[in-house]
Amino acid sequence: MTEELEGIARDVVDAAMKLQMALGPGLLESVYTVLLEKKLTERGHAVEREKAIPVVFEGVQFEMGFRADLIVDGCFIVELKSVERLAPVHAEQLLT
Repeated sequence: MTEELEGIARDVVDAAMKLQMALGPGLLESVYTVLLEKKLTERGHAVEREKAIPVVFEGVQFEMGFRADLIVDGCFIVELKSVERLAPVHAEQLLT
């Protein structure tokens, strides 16, 4: 499984860097998300976009507790940010 995840990670980073170099900064996150989904699909990956992930707390289930930007091959979450700087909350979002 580790080799599979490393292969997915390589494809995600490579495709994201190529998109960033071609388009530059400043577009909406949704634009980068759709285009990255397209590029990863072209590379043979199964990609789910804006997938709702439920959160359960003290027996209460929230169906839309978190929305993953992309899930690649059912095992790799991609959280895109289109911001000038990453803030500590961005890392917390991903860890959550």
